[in-house]
Amino acid sequence: MKKVKVISIICLLLNMLFSKNIQAQQSIANFVFDSTSTYILKLKDESELIGKYIGGDSIYVILKTTSVPHVEVPRINIAEVEKVNAENFRHGKYWFPNPNATRYLFSPSAFCLKEGEGYYQNTYLFLNSFNVGLSDHVTIGGGLEFISTFASIISGEGGPIFYVTPKVGFEVAPKVNLGAGVLYVSIPDFGENDSRSGGGIFYGLSTFGNTNNNLTTGLGLGYFKGDVGSSPFITISGMTRISRKTALVTENWLIPSGSFYAVYSYGFRFFGEKLAVDLAFINNRDIASGLLIGLPYVDFVVKF
Repeated sequence: MKKVKVISIICLLLNMLFSKNIQAQQSIANFVFDSTSTYILKLKDESELIGKYIGGDSIYVILKTTSVPHVEVPRINIAEVEKVNAENFRHGKYWFPNPNATRYLFSPSAFCLKEGEGYYQNTYLFLNSFNVGLSDHVTIGGGLEFISTFASIISGEGGPIFYVTPKVGFEVAPKVNLGAGVLYVSIPDFGENDSRSGGGIFYGLSTFGNTNNNLTTGLGLGYFKGDVGSSPFITISGMTRISRKTALVTENWLIPSGSFYAVYSYGFRFFGEKLAVDLAFINNRDIASGLLIGLPYVDFVVKF
């Protein structure tokens, strides 16, 4: 693929990420509140109110918070309304939603981004990707590897290593989600004709639990230059939230290589409402023989 096509793909992805879907946004002035639900009102001055809706009209919204029994908020001052799920309250304290529930370290869960949501992920400083929810059930992403990108700019040859990651996912039962997707990676051959090779994984996923505590099993078939592997990749990954801003995360692979080759990982995820940072270790029998705790892994995610 020519460099201009690569640039076009990146521009299209960024445009999808930052563009606003007007049909998906409901006017605050016409938002219909449910008297049995709790809401977060994000105000235009960047402050927030969390409380149960107890009344209102076209001008005001009235909430009952944990500290104030009656708060009137002008609708004109509200920038965003978010309904709070019961699972996000622990011992009377609000736990903001997990900002990075759709992915473990490398591999995804069956959860999808909501329509219009997106995030930027940086891994080891060199891998950079964007993902955006085209709908509540379809997520598409992609990114670049920086070393090959800079090398191609300097040399004028090859082009960057880039990847595309579309995924679909659905809740099929309470706390059961199924998903499927493709990881496609395009690699320059660094030949005279500036040709490229493509490969990746077709995969299916089953995720059990909610966005705070879950387990995902996955099966995938690798492919390269049109040839599809006969033995599947197997993944077993999990996450559990142990505090408001901390979770444990693990991702484990069985890679077909004659017999299966095992790779496992374990670590912590630290997060705020729009930011998540993973500090983990990747390990297996061969790595542990030289470095007992495994290879350090670091990434961060910024959600939009």
